[in-house]
Amino acid sequence: MAERKGFLLRLDPEVYDALQRWAGSELRSLNAQMEFLLRRALVENGRMSADDAGPRAPRTRKNKEKGS
Repeated sequence: MAERKGFLLRLDPEVYDALQRWAGSELRSLNAQMEFLLRRALVENGRMSADDAGPRAPRTRKNKEKGS
């Protein structure tokens, strides 16, 4: 597994609380939820291929049509 990079992230308290609730409802840690959302946004916006995003990244319709 590749080494993970750590960094400081400042969030509005309301955003933090909403993310924490969302993560809890999907049985993920807050960190895992944020990485999931970032990977999904990268794939959906063409900034990362679904293959490079790893097994946790959702496959978009565009990628499904390509046979991914």
